Amino acid sequence: MADTGAEKPRYDRLLFAQKAYGPVFVSILGPVVCLRKDMSTHPESYRNVDQLVELLRSRGMEVSDIDAAKRCLTRVGYYRLSGYSYPLRQSVRIEGADGKQTDLIQKEFREGTRFSVVSDLYVFDKKLRLIMLDAIERIEVSMKVQIAGFLGARNPTAHLEPLELHGGATIPKGGNLSAHDSWMQSFQKQQSRSREDFKAPFWKKHPGVEFPIWMAIEFWDFGLLSKFLSMMKYQDRVEIALIYGVANPELFSSWVRATNQVRNTCAHHSRLWNKPLVERPKQPKQGELEVLDHILLEDRSQTRLYAVAVVLQFLLRTLHPNGEWAERLKSHCETFPTSSNIDLAQAGFPHDWQSLPVWN
Repeated sequence: MADTGAEKPRYDRLLFAQKAYGPVFVSILGPVVCLRKDMSTHPESYRNVDQLVELLRSRGMEVSDIDAAKRCLTRVGYYRLSGYSYPLRQSVRIEGADGKQTDLIQKEFREGTRFSVVSDLYVFDKKLRLIMLDAIERIEVSMKVQIAGFLGARNPTAHLEPLELHGGATIPKGGNLSAHDSWMQSFQKQQSRSREDFKAPFWKKHPGVEFPIWMAIEFWDFGLLSKFLSMMKYQDRVEIALIYGVANPELFSSWVRATNQVRNTCAHHSRLWNKPLVERPKQPKQGELEVLDHILLEDRSQTRLYAVAVVLQFLLRTLHPNGEWAERLKSHCETFPTSSNIDLAQAGFPHDWQSLPVWN
């Protein structure tokens, strides 16, 4: 049989890989050559659960129940859990070239740090995420109803019509898509992936017809909802914001964006309680919403979880005046792990927050 050279590309790719990567592991599956670089020289060494426990102890953490610690590390993972130990680590204050002082976190733990506190903090945060998601769900559902009803009464396909939005939402920027075109792409992906029961019957009855907004809005996640709100005409946003007791639509839109970021953190099971907010909700001016004036007194209250928690409570007071969400949050916060090195102030909660009017 004549040599067709069919195997030569594989051989050439193998030679290229050896030159580019050094030692490689090769498996040939049909026409595909799969390469994996030799990781034996990686700077980080794998540690099993016994070694991880010893590592924590060598850095000053008290581990009174080694078996329980091993079970926790096996379930949760060392690096997910390590985020909860950072506030318990020693730190050194250093001065940068610009003269600003920052705290450099060390590997060693502060005296008296216990593994049980770290694991309890993880469980506290897990339950906190569920409580926050409960409030966020209520607001999301309510906003969908209000936006769909308000715009749908005027135009059943308002979400598809550029003329129903403010002018800036339809202008391409820097050669990119306009905000509405970009939103439409995301919306169409969500719609195509959706398995809502009403899709097939609607298309059977109305082939080729777009879903009206009061149906289409069920395809939106909170991110799409937040972005659509920001594209609405100013006066339309005023009307929506007033439903929730907020006269300033820019303030309300900012709250929704910040809430969406917290929702994403919760949905991805990430640490929530003391993380700086990626999207900080705008604060009302002094006296604009008196029950929120206290936030202006403390910087951390504006940059940590409390800023969104108190906004959710403000909105829920309008939606569910007799609701129990605030009491549930208060009760949960009473279970915060006891330690001299951590407290809820690190999440932005004022020391007397439970007694403030907005929470009662």
